[in-house]
Amino acid sequence: MKIGIFSDTHANLEALTAVLLALEHAGADELVCLGDTVGYGADPDECCDLIRASARYTILGNHDAAVAGRMDYGHYYAAARQALDLHASMVSQENLRWLAGLPYEVRDGHTAFCHGSPIDSQKFEYIFALVQAARCVPQWPRLQQVSFIGHSHLCKAFALSDDDVIEVESDSFELHGDLKYIISVGSVGQPRDYDNRAACTIYDTVARRVEFLRVEYDVATAAEKIFARGLARRFGERLFSGV
Repeated sequence: MKIGIFSDTHANLEALTAVLLALEHAGADELVCLGDTVGYGADPDECCDLIRASARYTILGNHDAAVAGRMDYGHYYAAARQALDLHASMVSQENLRWLAGLPYEVRDGHTAFCHGSPIDSQKFEYIFALVQAARCVPQWPRLQQVSFIGHSHLCKAFALSDDDVIEVESDSFELHGDLKYIISVGSVGQPRDYDNRAACTIYDTVARRVEFLRVEYDVATAAEKIFARGLARRFGERLFSGV
């Protein structure tokens, strides 16, 4: 089975539409969304509708939790709070109820899906570098064989033994049975690795192979819609550079 995994759409409908089409062309049998459907972008309700209709599992992200009233976001910077306030008014009541009911984590066989660190999924902690992944090593027995995460907006993979961790420096790789993996699948709608293409991941459960995919989309339209909504201009400008 091929699982298409994506995260951090952030209300970018143009990027989401392109990613879903790319995952279909890649032969994905089912889809999993790792959260942050809302926040930053211009089309939160439309993205909720599309993900609800497409994904087998959808995980709660921190922006989803904020819009659904499940967390206090008063400490977020002003422009992010403005976007979250606006999105809470734009999302339908049905989609707000959907966001409010999303799980922090789903475990399916030897695989875990969550938004931030798999050690405590309710804290939304980042894993974007070796130092953060190393903090998971003492919890190695608790980890699933492979944990897919979002939140960092980066495509990163870390292989853990019970006493060490290394970063996997490849866009396509096989899983080894004596290791456990934490794999960050990148961002659909707000990539931050200086590549403005949308990011997603394919996991072939039979071949035990993971592949990061990058997908071109209509960045200009997505940015112009952000400007038209009156959101912070940097939320649209950063789409062009991928930071």
